[in-house]
Amino acid sequence: MAKIAVTRWIPDDAVKLLAEAGEVEVSPADRPLTRAELHEFVGGASAVVGMLHDRLDGALADAAGPGLKVVANVAVGYDNVDVPALASRGVVVTNTPGVLTDATADLAFGLLLAVTRRLGEGERLLRSRTPWSFHLGFLLGSGLQGKTLGIVGFGQIGRAMAKRASAFGMPIVYSGRSKQDTDAEFVSFEELLARADVVSLHCPLTPETRHLIDAAALRAMKPGAYLVNTTRGPVVDEAALADALEAGEIAGAALDVFEKEPEVEPRLLGRDDVVLSPHLGSATVETRTAMAVLAARNVAAVLAGRPPLTEVKP
Repeated sequence: MAKIAVTRWIPDDAVKLLAEAGEVEVSPADRPLTRAELHEFVGGASAVVGMLHDRLDGALADAAGPGLKVVANVAVGYDNVDVPALASRGVVVTNTPGVLTDATADLAFGLLLAVTRRLGEGERLLRSRTPWSFHLGFLLGSGLQGKTLGIVGFGQIGRAMAKRASAFGMPIVYSGRSKQDTDAEFVSFEELLARADVVSLHCPLTPETRHLIDAAALRAMKPGAYLVNTTRGPVVDEAALADALEAGEIAGAALDVFEKEPEVEPRLLGRDDVVLSPHLGSATVETRTAMAVLAARNVAAVLAGRPPLTEVKP
């Protein structure tokens, strides 16, 4: 029976599907495996179900052996996967697009509200039992109506973010690889930075987008603008972001992902103009289950000799 190596816990619904296709081995370690541990764990596997913290590449395929047929990444992004190296060894690569769109857009908009309305700052004040009283100048934030949202990367999640922002009365501009059939205005990245009151990142992590938001990009934003990142941490230069906040170059930032995850730039941790969450974009029971089930369905299809549902082409 085919060995299916799952590198970390996944929901039971997905395990049950995998068990119909082979012998499932789930890593007992409640943490990312080291590279050596990962390679040892996948030895002899016909399928690997991996997480975004796993490096899924040619070395992993070699460690698994010639019987490896499919690597299923439980994420929509696949910057942790060397697709050409796996494809050259005859290994099919899959991801989990579509099923996490709404959950991630919800979280992104929640972060936007949290940073513009100073919700984290207010909660910390109450929990610290600091004396307070209502007055008209107390913890004033920024309203969203009429403020321009700039979306960098207008894929499924970016479009879902635009839908939510439109309901709040925000004009939308976006930048990306091409103009799309939408009421939102397509602009260059440079124009987006200059016009947006909120910049929300939804682009994949590629060599071109690594540190896309650097010191120069932050200086190009409005002094009263906010940055929201729910895509991949390295799209933002966190040290440059801390510098920009300290210099008052932008008004605030809300981050769900980090450049050296799980580490966070220390200077961001104590700032009231920064909202932080620990990679919760897809973290609903429904969404994480759907992601794992889609990965399992991809594995089952490949092991049965059928085309996968969501293949990543090299």
